[in-house]
Amino acid sequence: MQRREFLEKIGIGAAFAVTSACFQSCKKDDTAAAAVDFTLNLDDNASLLTKGNYIIKNNVVIAYGTDGTYYACTVVCTHEDLKKMTYKKTTNEFFCTEHDARFDLTGKGLNKEAEKGISVYKTTLTGKNLRIFS
Repeated sequence: MQRREFLEKIGIGAAFAVTSACFQSCKKDDTAAAAVDFTLNLDDNASLLTKGNYIIKNNVVIAYGTDGTYYACTVVCTHEDLKKMTYKKTTNEFFCTEHDARFDLTGKGLNKEAEKGISVYKTTLTGKNLRIFS
């Protein structure tokens, strides 16, 4: 049977219903982390010299944790693919301001909204240069 005959027999509406699930499974995962590799000079990003502060550069949240370590994660929250991620110094975790999704510094979700986790990146500090990379 030809495809045209098949579609005529089941009707276009039914064909769409049957095949739409297939199309969705082939959809690109927009939340997948893109490769990241850039360096920030801390003199040019002075807020990162104070523990608990963060900035957003190149779609990455870069935080100077309250424990004195630099952390980085994607700015896109996996809850609804919104660019709403921040760093919350009072709890030393990544936080989405849209629906209160909470993530530990390794990217693990801490509540229902964060069950998918987020992409985190490696950081290395050499002198005043902070490298963020995947």
